[in-house]
Amino acid sequence: MTVLRIAIDASAVPQRMAGAAVYTYQLVRALAALPGDQRLVVFARPGLFDDLAGDRLRVEHVRPMGRAMRLGWEQALLPLQLRRERIDVLHSPHHHTPVAARLASGRLRRVVTFHDVTFLLLPERYPLIRRLYMSSVTRASARAADAFIAPSQAVRNDVVRKLGLPADRVSVIPEAAAPAYAPADGAAMASLRQRYGLPNRYLLSVGSLEPGKNRARLIEAYARLHHEGIDVPLMVAGQRAWNYEGDFELVRRLGLDQQVRFLGYVPDEDLPALYSGALLLAFPSLYEGFGLPVLEAMACGTPVLTSNVSATAEVAGDAALLVDPRSVDALTSALGRLLTDDALRAELRRRGLARAAEFSWERTARETLTVYEQAAARS
Repeated sequence: MTVLRIAIDASAVPQRMAGAAVYTYQLVRALAALPGDQRLVVFARPGLFDDLAGDRLRVEHVRPMGRAMRLGWEQALLPLQLRRERIDVLHSPHHHTPVAARLASGRLRRVVTFHDVTFLLLPERYPLIRRLYMSSVTRASARAADAFIAPSQAVRNDVVRKLGLPADRVSVIPEAAAPAYAPADGAAMASLRQRYGLPNRYLLSVGSLEPGKNRARLIEAYARLHHEGIDVPLMVAGQRAWNYEGDFELVRRLGLDQQVRFLGYVPDEDLPALYSGALLLAFPSLYEGFGLPVLEAMACGTPVLTSNVSATAEVAGDAALLVDPRSVDALTSALGRLLTDDALRAELRRRGLARAAEFSWERTARETLTVYEQAAARS
């Protein structure tokens, strides 16, 4: 049997992982645990994937670079190293892949994961330079790659429609909550509350601070409930990304400085206890390619309120309270209902635990490996 040699370009994964970076790390971890003769080479910054190295996985260190330099390394130097390593399949886990024509005539096959195309669907969500960059590298990768992965049917539909990709070349492979996401015990939650200065009861919002997370409407809905006498503070966990300043200003303008706290980046090891201690997760994003916080919260036994659009509704199924994310009235009503209905929260907890159990990174890795094998076999 021929050994399949796979390279994964994780060079863009930052020190503080979120979103696509979490996907990349968990996928590599699960791939390394699969049985078989495949060999993995991961290109990554020093220290980020080294804990996963073993007999069948080797980490090649790539020094941190700015976006322009990293793109140059990817397009010019990475292909040379892939040829030296006799790589069969390169997986580019975040939209961009080497597009040099000489690759197409060799044995190398390219697989690209497209997490979403929000820069095309909701261009106002992104700064101009980032939008142009994402649009150009995504379109170039769509022309160059041999196979594609989407985390949800919603994204598959979008890339087929917006990028003109053949539907049979786009595989839907869902993500999952990492194994660490499970209901935390009382000691773990107490320790977290002490370290972060958290109250015993709180609402939770998780995700990078950027307009697409729709926090302005969430904050407005929260303000209405607070003025009606519901006094449960809102904790916002997420690193600053772009155009986040308006959320801070809105909190000040509404006089909610004591009720809404921005915790900043919360490391992965603290998130299970943070979810577990929350009354509910509010995740009314305008668009998600998957919406990993939805499953993470469910796996921790936390009731979820999320959007009835894009992949969040697909991922949540009937295990969350779904709401129109553009309606402050709908958000206010749904939040109020969840906060005052103990039976509903208990039912969503039960459904959420069952729903999260349907997803696993082992399944994601198996299905991804199948895509590699099919791409490698393509003539």
